[in-house]
Amino acid sequence: MRRDESLPGLIQRDTLQIGEVAEQVGLSLRTVRYYEEAGLLVPTGRTPGGFRLYDEDAVDRLRLIRRMKPLGFTLDEMRSLLAVRDELADPELDPERREQLRERLRTWAVLAEQKLATLREQAGVAEDFVVGLHGDVERSRTGPGDDHRNG
Repeated sequence: MRRDESLPGLIQRDTLQIGEVAEQVGLSLRTVRYYEEAGLLVPTGRTPGGFRLYDEDAVDRLRLIRRMKPLGFTLDEMRSLLAVRDELADPELDPERREQLRERLRTWAVLAEQKLATLREQAGVAEDFVVGLHGDVERSRTGPGDDHRNG
């Protein structure tokens, strides 16, 4: 992490270059750039050499995106959830609006649970397939009709 020296006159923040962010989150540089191009992530600035700089908020956003991806959330769904979370982070948010957003967040939680249940069901089918393949391997040790008699 480094001090962002590319923002003279502004409050300096601890920042990471794109490669450091990608490594921390376990994504490729290409994937981080893709999420940026999709509007899910915004760099906080650039180095004098043009390298993207990200803060801890960006790292947290990428971690959330990475957890959503296996559940099959679309980019639009990710964008929508991130917008809800961003708005909820505002300490001056009107209480009525906060409650509306909390209700939306509860809906997101239910949707994630449904997607997880589907994923678990698919994993069960895949496990049955693997067990069947192992059975095929064992059965193939002997030829058809071979009854293991000495003889």
